Amino acid sequence: MGRWEPDAAGRLREAAMALYAERGFDGTTVAEIADRAGVTARTFFRHFADKREVLFAGSEQLQELMVKALAAAPAEATPMEATTIAVLASAEFFDDIRRDYSRRRAAVITSTPELLERELIKMASLTTALNQGLLERGVAPEVAALAAETGVAVFRVSFERWISAPGDVPIAELIHASLKTLSGLTA
Repeated sequence: MGRWEPDAAGRLREAAMALYAERGFDGTTVAEIADRAGVTARTFFRHFADKREVLFAGSEQLQELMVKALAAAPAEATPMEATTIAVLASAEFFDDIRRDYSRRRAAVITSTPELLERELIKMASLTTALNQGLLERGVAPEVAALAAETGVAVFRVSFERWISAPGDVPIAELIHASLKTLSGLTA
């Protein structure tokens, strides 16, 4: 496939995922990813800062989507209701097309401590962003922190269930189920 073919970023992502599955993350180079995708290493670096970013590209869009949903929550919403709106907004990002990719991505991340650490940093960044959004809504700091942490925990549990669930259960359904479980735990 020539370098001028469309969707170089998508081809790079798919090539990286295939190579990570075949050789492991540490056993794969940027040059090999670029070669498999039919582009140059220079083209790779136009799309991704490093081979880790292939797995984490999109995190900013997810965070932005959730923060916007939090900001748009009704003024009368409680901190947890606003956080729930933000977490449910993630369903717009995770459709069935992303499920297979998300499964493969999770397998690579959980098998590589460096990537697992990066994933935890991304989740901490999401927590910080939701916390800041709640503070901007006038929520007390200790309440904002707890709601943000809880929201991200619900998101993580739901996401893990979504990628391991057989069939085509929508992530929104799993988020609602996790929220129901949380409600039962705190009753």
